[in-house]
Amino acid sequence: MSDLHVYDTTLRDGAQQEGLNLSVADKLTIASHLDELGVGFIEGGWPGANPKDTEFFARAATNLTLKNATLAAFGATRRAGGAASTDPLVRALLDSQAPVVTLVAKSHVGHVERALRTTKAENLEMIRDTVSFLRGEGRRVFVDAEHFFDGYAVDRAYAIEALRAVFESGGEVAALCDTNGGMLPGQVWDVVTDVTAALGLGSGPDGGASGDARLGIHCHNDTGCAVANSMAAVDAGATHVQGTINGYGERTGNANLVTVVANLQLKVGQEVMEPHRLQEATRISHAISEITNVPAYSRQPYTGASAFAHKAGLHASAIKVDPDLYQHLDPKHVGNDMRMLISDMAGRASVELKAREIGIDLDPLKDEDSALVQRVLATVKDLELRGYTFDAADASFELLLRREIEGSLPDFFEVESWRVITDSQSSGAALSEATVKLTAGGRRVLRTGEGNGPVNALDHALRLALATAYPEIEHLELIDYRVRILDAAHGTDAVTRVLIETSDGETTWETIGVAANILEASWMALVESVTYGLLRAGVPAR
Repeated sequence: MSDLHVYDTTLRDGAQQEGLNLSVADKLTIASHLDELGVGFIEGGWPGANPKDTEFFARAATNLTLKNATLAAFGATRRAGGAASTDPLVRALLDSQAPVVTLVAKSHVGHVERALRTTKAENLEMIRDTVSFLRGEGRRVFVDAEHFFDGYAVDRAYAIEALRAVFESGGEVAALCDTNGGMLPGQVWDVVTDVTAALGLGSGPDGGASGDARLGIHCHNDTGCAVANSMAAVDAGATHVQGTINGYGERTGNANLVTVVANLQLKVGQEVMEPHRLQEATRISHAISEITNVPAYSRQPYTGASAFAHKAGLHASAIKVDPDLYQHLDPKHVGNDMRMLISDMAGRASVELKAREIGIDLDPLKDEDSALVQRVLATVKDLELRGYTFDAADASFELLLRREIEGSLPDFFEVESWRVITDSQSSGAALSEATVKLTAGGRRVLRTGEGNGPVNALDHALRLALATAYPEIEHLELIDYRVRILDAAHGTDAVTRVLIETSDGETTWETIGVAANILEASWMALVESVTYGLLRAGVPAR
């Protein structure tokens, strides 16, 4: 195993993402997932700066058992003109009981003079005093050199002197931060190479100024290069890399730590994580997306749902012969899987491979199977002409395929009718009420559900109607709903496409409905969603 530090800052820097708000319970759960993934360090937050982070560390002491990672508390160097030993925020770092303390320090003269409003000499003393004090209290100390790359461009000598102050005081890591996210890989490589040489890191048996001294890298993604910049820094000599799960972070986010690790391990051959832990990356990435309530980005490298998805018929024909012909690696290395997308671009191989995914082997040499494939292709292309899009609705295609192969689907329930009423109150609030009549479990059921919109009300009514016969639907949750008008020139008379994403807590699937009436399209997608969920769970028709 490489001795590269893999340092996750999701719970602190990642939590600064717009719209992302984590409770203490959320943070504890995410920390457990990150530990399971195998990261070396988990930055829990800034104790003393806000009550939530202070509570996190207090609860972590008794409620969080880390088997692989070490917990780090984030804070700042002491105030100008004071002493680290009496600074309340520095004391809060000690009170957190975290074995590692990560300090943010200024390395940019402009920030020293205009943001801190102090002198360059005092800033260096703030670094030395705080690092020395925390080391004396038995803490490992890492330092984030804030705005380092921009500071290096303004005053190289001072930026490097700030790092020297870290190591001379006993700091273990000085992480070079591209805080504004404006760097490019070549620039990062040049700076890290120069700094490594200037500080003598890695040049002798002691490895530099303090024996254990190492440079780190902390990149933001404002140029779209956070991962590439992190890779360039490691190539130039950095041995500590910071990032966040799913690339969370303010503005355009931080370096996606899973992508960096996968690149280092699977492309460069630098083993930084036990392979069986990296194989959990997709599951953990999606599990954390559920906690943050930020939809997983389907096109995310390695762990995205589309990362190994193939649509073109030409690709499918080649993949049928050898999957490696159109994949850069085996998706199982990161716990993902190859998917075949079905659309009007699909060929016979696409349908055959999709059938194989669901455990059905179709032999193209058999007349019966060949005819079935042709029927499926004809149906798909006809439906896509009418507005369906099966590459975005895998579950609906699987139901279509099973109907063709098996003749029908399990008769879970039979819908008699449904209706929706929306009533606007005098206060201006509009509430919806839906009534569903169906037969399930041998009984005719009529249920009414309320919601903040007509689709929400239909979803509630359908669940209520099926709950007695199929209690398993309790685990199904509608997590996304998307509408597209297909022929906008027709105005309110246009055909509407609805895509619904549903989760059972472990995975997600998408179903589709197309109709001139938006509620009819929504109902079609809802029914298919529940049908697929019951089928997937192996529930028998009752």
